[in-house]
Amino acid sequence: MSMDVERLSESLADRYTIEREIARSQTATVYLAIDEKHQRSVAIKVILPDITSSISGQRFLREIKFAAHLAHPNVLPLLDSGEADGFLYHVTPYMEGETLASRVKRERQLPIADAVRIAREIADALDYAHTEGIVHRDVKPENIILSKGHALIGDFGVARAIDVGGGERLTQTGIILGSPAYMSPEQASGERNLDGRSDIYALGCVVYEMLCGEPPLIGRTSMSTIARHLKQTPDSLRVVRDSITPGMDETVLKALSRLPA
Repeated sequence: MSMDVERLSESLADRYTIEREIARSQTATVYLAIDEKHQRSVAIKVILPDITSSISGQRFLREIKFAAHLAHPNVLPLLDSGEADGFLYHVTPYMEGETLASRVKRERQLPIADAVRIAREIADALDYAHTEGIVHRDVKPENIILSKGHALIGDFGVARAIDVGGGERLTQTGIILGSPAYMSPEQASGERNLDGRSDIYALGCVVYEMLCGEPPLIGRTSMSTIARHLKQTPDSLRVVRDSITPGMDETVLKALSRLPA
């Protein structure tokens, strides 16, 4: 066990017992833990030290609390958040299953019926969040969990909390918030006042990947991927998979319009 994990375990020992690392992303490490008070499995996502050092913990925690009231069957709920010995963290239920990213990696192209069901469930969750005034900002397969026949989306509020907490300091460190392969043109160009249409674009990228096996407009580097999203229009899905109906193709490409209007 690393020194950082030992410190984290000691700082949270009165509430959580950390068992093992289960995932890692560009912004956080996720641990499986036991909630000692309620004797249940939870996932603790800890913001990486490089990001924590560049953001205001107080602002981060204030922003992430806005996501705590979201209650929807396809939204992974926020159970807890806080700061402990310099670590910023938030807690969600631990869900048995796999991420959409894992399934796509294994199967490449999902059955059309499965892709449509997942898209409907995540779209419904996003629509609900948007009516509550919350934009996700980082919709991607890694944030979608497939559990017991349903899709749930997690990490609501996290990207905005990091953005608000860090501001210009994050920009100076070169950290890109969001995932270039799923990033809307307006987010890629640095627009900070994003609305729900940015999430619709990202969901369009996810659906494209479920049906075609890879996201649209992928470049050789993160910056070239961003440039392609800013300047290019993706190919028809029917070029890759002719069993996709014209209506489905039109719907996904509309979601991937470069202009939000």
